[in-house]
Amino acid sequence: MNLEFDLPDEASTTDLGAALAELLDGHGTVFLDGELGAGKTTLSRGMLRAMGHTGAVKSPTFTLVEPYVIGSHKIYHFDLYRLEDPEELEYIGFDDFFEGEPLCLIEWPEKGRGYLPECDLLVELTLRGLGRLARIESKTKRGERMLIELINAKKEE
Repeated sequence: MNLEFDLPDEASTTDLGAALAELLDGHGTVFLDGELGAGKTTLSRGMLRAMGHTGAVKSPTFTLVEPYVIGSHKIYHFDLYRLEDPEELEYIGFDDFFEGEPLCLIEWPEKGRGYLPECDLLVELTLRGLGRLARIESKTKRGERMLIELINAKKEE
């Protein structure tokens, strides 16, 4: 199952992130796919802000992961862009980040192929004129339930 959203500006991208944060409720794995500048970090910022984070949300391009604790929720924002080999994830204890059902947002998931767990949602962001197109695909039963909730919320608007 998948949905598409036209995102004409940054605010609509952060709004979609907020809607996804509500559905995820602080748990799950989301792959964020798209070229440089497609809005992956902006979408992540929308999720984190909706969950109550008030500080800066920067791309973890150089640190590989930015951890956040919001209330009782642990959120890990990964950017695998600079990963040379997926095996490097093993050396940093990547599996440990998934213990206890955190929310994991993973940019450039193709760089970690073979070492990443299954994602609940795959969000593909594509540049479209001055805006973006977001295509969200469910990859698990949980992800499918979330998309159904998102469809129902969209109908109520």
